[in-house]
Amino acid sequence: MGWHLPLLLSLLVVFGAEATTTKHMRDFIRVVESIEAANPGLQMLDVVKGLRKVAGIETDLTKRYLGDLSDAHRLVADPFVTSYVSKVINHSLSRLGKEEGVVLTIDGSNVALAPMLLGLQAGLQSTFQGLYPLTLTDNLVASFLHHVQHGQSSIPLGTKGFWDSISSPKVYTLEGLPSLATDAVIIGGMDGFILGTEVASSNIREQSLSDLLKSYYSHQPDATGLDASPRLISQNRRKNFRQLVSFSLLKSQVVQTLTVRRNLNESERKRLDDVVNYGFDKFFHVYAVCPSIMTRAQWGAAAFIGSPSYLSLPVPYLFIHHTYSPSRPCTTFDQCASDMRSMQQYHQQTNGWSDIGYSFVAGSDGNMYEGRGWNWVGAHTSGYNSQGYGVCFIGDYTSVLPITSAMNMVRYDFTSCAIDGGRLSSSYSLYGHRQASSTECPGNTLYREIQNWANWQSVLP
Repeated sequence: MGWHLPLLLSLLVVFGAEATTTKHMRDFIRVVESIEAANPGLQMLDVVKGLRKVAGIETDLTKRYLGDLSDAHRLVADPFVTSYVSKVINHSLSRLGKEEGVVLTIDGSNVALAPMLLGLQAGLQSTFQGLYPLTLTDNLVASFLHHVQHGQSSIPLGTKGFWDSISSPKVYTLEGLPSLATDAVIIGGMDGFILGTEVASSNIREQSLSDLLKSYYSHQPDATGLDASPRLISQNRRKNFRQLVSFSLLKSQVVQTLTVRRNLNESERKRLDDVVNYGFDKFFHVYAVCPSIMTRAQWGAAAFIGSPSYLSLPVPYLFIHHTYSPSRPCTTFDQCASDMRSMQQYHQQTNGWSDIGYSFVAGSDGNMYEGRGWNWVGAHTSGYNSQGYGVCFIGDYTSVLPITSAMNMVRYDFTSCAIDGGRLSSSYSLYGHRQASSTECPGNTLYREIQNWANWQSVLP
């Protein structure tokens, strides 16, 4: 198939200069658009299979549920396109902690493309029995087995990572102990499950692949944040996943698959049972109970100054704050991450604190942001820093409320996550910052609102 000049110029823009190795979803989508332009008339399924063929994503598992790729279209022949597609889709982990086959999305999440595309193909082919194994089951099984065999040098699942640059991501590095089912692999699997389920039961299968990916991954919330956003977007990933997946079925498939694969001694079999129960509980906790929490590394935090002090968990108090400045809510990951860095810089350089003061911060983009985090004493509520978490909403809420989705994220998701994880007492007391200090924080309107929330107390001991 010949390459005409407009298409070639489009691809040169994608792969030219600094963008050559950029691993952002927007660049992957631009490549897909260019491939679709060079192969007019192909359906979404044809393009997905063609991408898999270029990347060489074919295993016994994919053959079992999706068939082989012998009839897949050869989409591109140009070496630079083939190289990019292969590298950005093929998933691997290096001994140096680098994870390949992952892209950064506009909502700040990191997505392994292979499980996302496999789930999408399963839905397009109405191969419902393959949806769980291709997106989640097989990866969880492999990760649990790996943890049994490698013990304390790994974790069951969910290793997160960070990019060398948020604006121009090229290298993705894992932080902490590794797992085969990394956070990016699980997020990719969740997206594959969601998109596969959706295309199997709606007319969005008639869209092009690039249009579907753009509508799901490229949504930019306006000033109303997620409150007025479409349902099928990546920012609603956890909500949609909870509604679509059967956690009992997923766990039973994991157990059944492990029963077939077990080639372990008695001690390893006992340990595997423990790992499966613990690992699945963790999976449910992180990806079904908790909100999306961006780590310090993900938003680009500076180092803590000095030595932090441990909190004694579970803590009995939760204090609600607002930033006042920045006065505007942040509705995108880039904006929220920038606000976090600005606040940390102010707290460290102007206030002379060791770090950003808050335990966690709520954006209007669908994400919570890790400040001091679960384990460390903060600098948010004088006299009570060692007894509670300080959660801050970005924005000035003197005369307006945060968007509903942001309030619900803190009111329900964050508190459930904290209690379920043993970090916040189930009988915790909720207060506004002004109840402990001479301040207008968290703003008159937000303070009136939280008085209607569960566990709010009028008197602080």
